[in-house]
Amino acid sequence: MKHFSFLLLTVALFYSCKQEPKNTRLSGAVFGTSYSLIYDVDTNYQKQVDSLFYVINKSMSTYQTNSNISKVNRNESKTVDTHFIKVLEDAKRIHKQTEGVFDPTIGTIVNALGFGPEKKIKSLDSLKIDSLMQYVGLDKIYIEGTSVYKKHPETFIDFNAIAKGYAVDVVAEFLESKNVSNYLVEIGGEIRSKGNNIEKNSAWTVGIDKPNFDGTQSILKAIPLQDNAMATSGTYRKFQIDEAGNRYAHIIDAKTGYPSKTNILGVSVLAPNCMTADAYATAFQAMGMDKIKTFLTNHPELKVFLVFENEKQELETISLNGFPE
Repeated sequence: MKHFSFLLLTVALFYSCKQEPKNTRLSGAVFGTSYSLIYDVDTNYQKQVDSLFYVINKSMSTYQTNSNISKVNRNESKTVDTHFIKVLEDAKRIHKQTEGVFDPTIGTIVNALGFGPEKKIKSLDSLKIDSLMQYVGLDKIYIEGTSVYKKHPETFIDFNAIAKGYAVDVVAEFLESKNVSNYLVEIGGEIRSKGNNIEKNSAWTVGIDKPNFDGTQSILKAIPLQDNAMATSGTYRKFQIDEAGNRYAHIIDAKTGYPSKTNILGVSVLAPNCMTADAYATAFQAMGMDKIKTFLTNHPELKVFLVFENEKQELETISLNGFPE
């Protein structure tokens, strides 16, 4: 009996001393927004993550004058790094699949309208937009080895609609190289996950913002995210108001050069990697409801959640291709 009591006491002490599983959390500012990393090992990878962010910024930040993309845009250099080539190749693939709707060379118009890093053109009229459109088109950009060539020197490349998602993938793949089995990587709302949240012993849960034009933030929908990536594009945060009081968004129609006319306020895309989700979220914002539905019939790998205004200006949502309810 004494031996049995001793065994019970030993087991009780073992479980009382056993620590609950804990995640490591890293966060900070990058790319003009914030980032958050949660993963299931004790090692602090802050220095390594900062180094990855530095390299990606040096490659593709249009806000850094000495970045590769800035030098290419100013026609000072043609040589770029492997990150740049990878993003450009994927951008070309998505540009082709969306029949030109996704186009990083629309940066020329984005700048002119005042949404980019360059100076806004005052009194921008249809003639000026038409003249700038001759420089738009990803088919005017060529890759040879580690060099990028532009058909027109005035063409401006802007990876803003794909680079954040790519950065999420780079960090996620770094964690996987360190044998991290469970993680959640988020940069400016673009997310990629693997495994589970070990602290809660459940799948990672992420939120989709409710469109609030006043700048406040609230969650419209929460979904589980496991071994997948999600990116969201919205017209309710980054917009301008003209002299007549009309609101127009930063999503530019690459076919016309004008801000997209759409009742879609937010698009969330689930995809195998975050770069793909990021690019399609932007493309779908410009594509419009009917074209999105048609496009998705041939792309079952993409799951989409739309937030839009109906004819009564009431908020509605729709889930496509099996997006989690």
